[in-house]
Amino acid sequence: MRKLAKAIHRLYRGGEKGFTLIELLVVIGILAALAGVVTLAVTQFIGRGGAEACATDKHNCQTAVAGWMVDNPGGTVPANCDALVGTYVLDDPLVNWTYDTSGRINGGSCP
Repeated sequence: MRKLAKAIHRLYRGGEKGFTLIELLVVIGILAALAGVVTLAVTQFIGRGGAEACATDKHNCQTAVAGWMVDNPGGTVPANCDALVGTYVLDDPLVNWTYDTSGRINGGSCP
């Protein structure tokens, strides 16, 4: 049995060290399939991240307006979140959210 295995090995390998073309193609095919699966998963996370960032930005602007209303009772509510950058909001918002007189978000939508 051992002699038969050696003969088959010599027949396909020719007694040389290294990989055959078929082995290399199989490995490349497996790596390509794995890369395709990973690419699909990553693109879904990227798309979901943009929507979550926009929702978080909306919540932060709403919280900033609520903080402004506590600090300035009876004052006129800022027209949009841009007026609160630097004092109540650190960065420029993704969307220029607008507010009504009660401080609720009135306009603007996530891209």
